[in-house]
Amino acid sequence: MNRIDRLLALILYLQSRRTCTAEAMAEHFGLSVRTIYRDIAALGEAGVPILAEAGVGYSLMKGYLLPPVNFSEQEAYALSTGVMLAQRMTTHSYNEKMQSALDKIKAVLPNEAKHRLEVLAKGMATPHTEHPQQADLSVLQQAIARQQLLSFDYQNVSQTPSSRQVEAAGLVFYLGRWHLIAWCRLRQGFRDFRTDRMQNLQLHSDKFQARTNFDAKDFLQHGTAPAQLTAQVAFAHTAADRARREWWQGITAEQQSAEGVVMTLNCSNWPSLACWLLSLGIAAKVLAPEALKLEMRQQSQAILALYSSLS
Repeated sequence: MNRIDRLLALILYLQSRRTCTAEAMAEHFGLSVRTIYRDIAALGEAGVPILAEAGVGYSLMKGYLLPPVNFSEQEAYALSTGVMLAQRMTTHSYNEKMQSALDKIKAVLPNEAKHRLEVLAKGMATPHTEHPQQADLSVLQQAIARQQLLSFDYQNVSQTPSSRQVEAAGLVFYLGRWHLIAWCRLRQGFRDFRTDRMQNLQLHSDKFQARTNFDAKDFLQHGTAPAQLTAQVAFAHTAADRARREWWQGITAEQQSAEGVVMTLNCSNWPSLACWLLSLGIAAKVLAPEALKLEMRQQSQAILALYSSLS
């Protein structure tokens, strides 16, 4: 237990008793009497009104209470929704922690509010899908917050395994996966690690000094591959909404037409855009540039050749 948590625990301990001796507190917390004296002095300096009576012990001034943490019904709704959404993008162990926190909040709600929260929970749902195995997010968060060295086994996109020791800087969620951004001591540079490719995660006691003032929002905006290319694509109305939801590199312009919607898509390379457009079938038609049309033809011919060779 760190000192801040211990000081808070001391206040709660005193709050639950009329008086208590330093020896009793030392025994309860497994500390020396000298440490208790130092902690009592620190609480007094912080403004906590602790009274001392010789031969009796310590007590809190009458009327002093830590204010309870109260949640409104709307805040409970928001947290309930957060738990539901977390189930789609986090690990089972992390979901358990989220559910435990929500249960504690529900425990202090009035009975009518609890009933309404249960009604809301039955009225909301997300599709049940199997998620890829990924590293425990709570361990990754500790590595970032406490600046502790992290090690794991990693497989890159070519399935080549390697052992890594990293200085964790941030966690970002994009392309349907959590990614750990960290300074890799093996590669001597910042790397982007997909959490579903990590195994044998281990948090070490070794501390590190942050190499940069990492900001996850800035990384998502500027740290990914730059989208320097643009393409004009005509989408059927049935596919336009899917394009808005799925094309992660951005859409800079839209123009309605009789057949659908013409969009200007940002893109870092033609193969990735062509591959995604092919998943839309005839609901998407490339208008420009010619380089993307060529890529579409080449990928289409490769698919046709693959299935033409099947017996």
